[in-house]
Amino acid sequence: MNKLIITILGKDRPGIIATVSASLFHLECNIENVNQMILQNKFAGFFVVEPHRDLDKDGLKKQLAEALKETNLRIHVDTINKNTSTTEPADSELFLITTIGPDQKGLVAGITEVIARFNVNVINLKAMFKGGDDPNSNIMSYEVAITRENDKTNLFSALRKRARELNLDISIQHKNIFQTINKI
Repeated sequence: MNKLIITILGKDRPGIIATVSASLFHLECNIENVNQMILQNKFAGFFVVEPHRDLDKDGLKKQLAEALKETNLRIHVDTINKNTSTTEPADSELFLITTIGPDQKGLVAGITEVIARFNVNVINLKAMFKGGDDPNSNIMSYEVAITRENDKTNLFSALRKRARELNLDISIQHKNIFQTINKI
């Protein structure tokens, strides 16, 4: 059976994940992956589930919408085909690229243009802009998958050059090193 990805959007408040996960449990869905975030005051959640064998995409959406009707959350359900591979190639290494600097238009576009030019995939991106000129108030963090075919040396050089052009401090670390340094 194909897995399903459920997107939940709405005004943030306590208990959304508990409500959604309880509803999925009652519908006999197995939650395999969850990623959620708060963007300003909006909740965005992504749930990859293996549905009960008698529940298809449309049936799940209908029953989930009924279970969550009092929450004013928007629900979208889509199929993930069994043959769909992950976006992270098996032979890739994960790196974390962090930039810090004053807010200005084009920061995300400027950095991601360089990453795309070297055919590197962004696995995860978080950008927190508080505005203003305080260079410590605006942070972008990119998790990227770099394969052997990617020119790591020239990518890192181009990223550092672009960061200077955008007046950003940049840090590039292998994810394993980052995790080791930041263990609690």
